[in-house]
Amino acid sequence: MLGERYFAMRGKLAQVMRGIADLAVETGTDPGAHLPLAEMAASLGSPFLFVVCGEVNAGKSTLINGLCGHDLCRVNILPETNRVLLYRFGNPAHDVAVAPLLEERCRPLGFLRNFQLVDTPGTNSVIQGHQAVTERFLNAADLVLFVYPIANPWGAATWNALSGLSPGVLARVVLIIQQADLRESKDIAVILGHMADLSMKRIGQVPPIFAVSGKLACEAKRTDPINADLLQASGYPALEEFISHHICQSFARLEILESCRSRAAAALRAVDERIEEQTRSINSQSRFIENVEAEIIGIRQQFVTRLPRHLAQVAEAFESEGLHVTKLLRRRLNAFPSIIHAFTGTRTGPEMEAVFIERLQSAVDAVAQKDGAEVADACHAHWLKLGQRVQSAFGVDLNAAHPIDTTLLEARTHFVQRLGCAARQGIGNLKVRNPLDKDLRRRNHSLQSFIFMTLVLTIAGATCGALGVPWAPWIITGLAVLFLTFGVTAAWATRNAITRDFQRRLLDTCGVFASTLHTDFEEALRLVFQDYAAALGDIHTHIACEKLAVEPRLRVWQELFHTLKTLEQEL
Repeated sequence: MLGERYFAMRGKLAQVMRGIADLAVETGTDPGAHLPLAEMAASLGSPFLFVVCGEVNAGKSTLINGLCGHDLCRVNILPETNRVLLYRFGNPAHDVAVAPLLEERCRPLGFLRNFQLVDTPGTNSVIQGHQAVTERFLNAADLVLFVYPIANPWGAATWNALSGLSPGVLARVVLIIQQADLRESKDIAVILGHMADLSMKRIGQVPPIFAVSGKLACEAKRTDPINADLLQASGYPALEEFISHHICQSFARLEILESCRSRAAAALRAVDERIEEQTRSINSQSRFIENVEAEIIGIRQQFVTRLPRHLAQVAEAFESEGLHVTKLLRRRLNAFPSIIHAFTGTRTGPEMEAVFIERLQSAVDAVAQKDGAEVADACHAHWLKLGQRVQSAFGVDLNAAHPIDTTLLEARTHFVQRLGCAARQGIGNLKVRNPLDKDLRRRNHSLQSFIFMTLVLTIAGATCGALGVPWAPWIITGLAVLFLTFGVTAAWATRNAITRDFQRRLLDTCGVFASTLHTDFEEALRLVFQDYAAALGDIHTHIACEKLAVEPRLRVWQELFHTLKTLEQEL
């Protein structure tokens, strides 16, 4: 491929420019005047212009066909080109008469994407105006190919045209001897020597001279794969290598590449500055959110440090409710109710525990309600202040992003419920009811014994009285009264002992209960502040998304940077 290295660099640079433009859009960067893609693409992608000159039927059209590898130009022994023809890329194929002596021929040929070819009628054309039209293209041409037929390479018209060129155009002239397949190698060498001598005499310099056969080149390139031997025999490899070298070393073209590369590098630096700015912003936002989380932990710690004072209130409530339940138990253990319960059974133990749990839970709920309200108020006050800071740091309306009142209400409710469950479970774990149940069972058995003996003796005394036994009823009745007295005394004594032991056991477990509730209190506080911190989830998500977006942008930037560095070294 002609100019393969140049076109590879150009394609790579165009790809980098598009990548920078896409990255600029993605990062919100305004590259400004650094990257006018349309303008740069127009200058970067402009095709090379080759002007082919020579006498009529010198083989100009065949030379062009050999370069393209297609029958682009009609070839005949009679003059086929009666006007200046500009071949350029176009799809579908069509011809446009630009002027009476100038015609554009657009063809869907890949070669024409990078090269535009001007086929001239001939330096010896008799049609007026051909020379004027041709000269319009000579100053803009990247190469000017003067074609000579090997049968007569000394045609005066072509040499006269060559002699009249300016030094700038002469620097881009290449001499082509066509139809080299018609001569032997030694004859070609002699002709090349004469051409060099004549060039020195006529124009004062020797341009590059190549002897080729367009016919053989066309035949070689029509085969699939290309016939390498036939192509080598055509002399085209040397010509194409020279053209490729000229393209890759063209100062004007390399200057365009360098200019585009430099502007792309400036745009990439602007993107880099934007990415660095975004990275600094993300790091700043991360530090901001870490500070906020530290503040939340600090607020929670303030409430944790208040726990001993609040738990002292719970302990006072525990002792107060313990005394109340003890008094209730004492009334339930009076003699008369105890005698009745001795025969009917009793649920004093479960009832006392239920009363104690209910009353203590009410006290704990009152403390929890108060603490929960204080925690919610502290969080709400912090949230209001935080909203202003978030608005400044993130540009986000925190109150609109998350309904904090609903979150705090749910957290407060869960706080109270958790402590209530903890109070019930804590009292159940104390197991103060088991010893009470055992004491009450022993007391009931004792009372049942005394009552049973009193009843038996009373019945026996009544029986003796009915039978008329002297003195026996009085003696037996006295024993019944004695047993009844012993029973009442035992009921009174055991009542005092049981209530005293029950009260002592309750008060002894007060510390254990407070310690258990302390752990639950801390856990309930942690969950409240965990729910509060979760309200910042939108900000965490925002920061995480920004971090995830920056990482691939950095990778793309690095790839573009390395590609630009490689192009800089190649240029």
